[in-house]
Amino acid sequence: MIGIIGAMEEEVNQLKQEMTNVRMIKKANMEFNHGFLGEKELVIVRSGIGKVNAAICTQILADEFQVSMVINTGIAGSLDAAIDIGDIVLSTDALQHDVDAVAFGYDLGVIPRMETSTFKADENLVALAKAACEEVNTDISVFTGRVVSGDQFIADKAKKDSLIANFGAMCTEMEGAAIAQAAFLNNIPFLIVRAISDKADNSAEMDYPTFEAKAIEHTVKLMKALVARI
Repeated sequence: MIGIIGAMEEEVNQLKQEMTNVRMIKKANMEFNHGFLGEKELVIVRSGIGKVNAAICTQILADEFQVSMVINTGIAGSLDAAIDIGDIVLSTDALQHDVDAVAFGYDLGVIPRMETSTFKADENLVALAKAACEEVNTDISVFTGRVVSGDQFIADKAKKDSLIANFGAMCTEMEGAAIAQAAFLNNIPFLIVRAISDKADNSAEMDYPTFEAKAIEHTVKLMKALVARI
């Protein structure tokens, strides 16, 4: 069974509308919609924004639904000049940029006493998603690379430059790495899919309302094509 997590209702609403045989289960104040998209059994849920919501949501998918994979769909701010608003980034790995135990001798982003703090996405899911995106979203480009997450909306050029220098990431958002960590701990393959809605700098306030809807449209088209390929 496929688990699909979106941070906001807008991200998952269109997919839910196309599901059949839907049964809704409410847990931890989240609505888990269990049913079928085409012939594929899946659960679609809105986690809410932020790492805690995202991690709790992933754990429920593991415990209650025994999902065989988790796909996190959403929007993000670009950290790479080559990636334009509307383009899509697929995670190769993910880490949390706001973990800071530097005072104890750890690098930024390293979670103390964990075997890894960089969580690798499933290579097969990355390849399937890339092929699906290139098929259904011919008007944009698709990239693969690192996604970083933190409980911050990045709208400052200095912070953006710091994330690039410290982590070499392609985009930044607020849920993916928490989902990746929870999936890792449960031995569940995962993929983070991010449509770029802003440049994660001083232009973010201007770009975000304008491009959010288009970014979500691209993500929904990709998700439908990807589920069909799994």
